[in-house]
Amino acid sequence: MQKEKLRNVRKRKGITQQQIADAIATDVSNYSRKESGDVSIRKEEWEKIARFLEVSVEDIYEEEEARQVNHFENNTHSNNIGNVSGNYYCNVPEFLLESQRDLIELLKKENQKLQEEIEALKNR
Repeated sequence: MQKEKLRNVRKRKGITQQQIADAIATDVSNYSRKESGDVSIRKEEWEKIARFLEVSVEDIYEEEEARQVNHFENNTHSNNIGNVSGNYYCNVPEFLLESQRDLIELLKKENQKLQEEIEALKNR
């Protein structure tokens, strides 16, 4: 559900999505998804946004639309963990997965570099 009250106040005050993203310490694409209702806005974020816009939370707040994100399916061939049997599926957008893969790759390279530095120091 789009956050029309928030969007209207933001635009009326001449504030960009980038400015609000900076105020809540996120990137503009994530903030855009929050404003469009694709990603929920946490209570602390509502409060920061309201302070930044110099309005009350009530002036911009709209209820989150309840959505089912996680799905559990029974699969008799998989192991049971606790009270959940089957596979656990979570709808994560591909762009988030890709950015995490990139970060993992970067960390692996950094780890390798540090391991090499440690070995060089040991051999002194």
